[in-house]
Amino acid sequence: MAIHGLEALLRDHPRFRGMPEEFIRAVAGCGKNVVFHKGDYLFHEGEDANDIFMIREGLVSMEMDAPGAGPQTFLTETAGGMLGLSWLIPPYTWTFDARARTDIRALAFDATCLRDKCDADPALGYAVMKQFMPVIVERLHDTRVQMLDLYRARS
Repeated sequence: MAIHGLEALLRDHPRFRGMPEEFIRAVAGCGKNVVFHKGDYLFHEGEDANDIFMIREGLVSMEMDAPGAGPQTFLTETAGGMLGLSWLIPPYTWTFDARARTDIRALAFDATCLRDKCDADPALGYAVMKQFMPVIVERLHDTRVQMLDLYRARS
């Protein structure tokens, strides 16, 4: 898909609606369309966090290996969701596994490309952080709610 097609997809994504065109162009310049099939891993814990994923279609589970129990899903993302926030903070490594629960269509953005653009243009860097920080806050909230549910279940 051409960059102009990626720009249109970004403009339509809830996280990027209303963003300045120069922001959309910069982010799109680091992106590409990707497909994963049911059961494929998008990434594994401990690997380099080289991509950011915006899910267009499908369901992805975020998993952690529980000793003696195997992979445990702690969160899922569907269309419109984002994965790969580990690209923001050194050492830029994944802290969990992500697996396609269905066939997935997504946009993948090269993390190094986007970090370099943010470093070169602080205004872009600030705009990017403003788009990704709410996702981090939502994840922290979801984790806190899940922990409360686990605590209640054990009481």
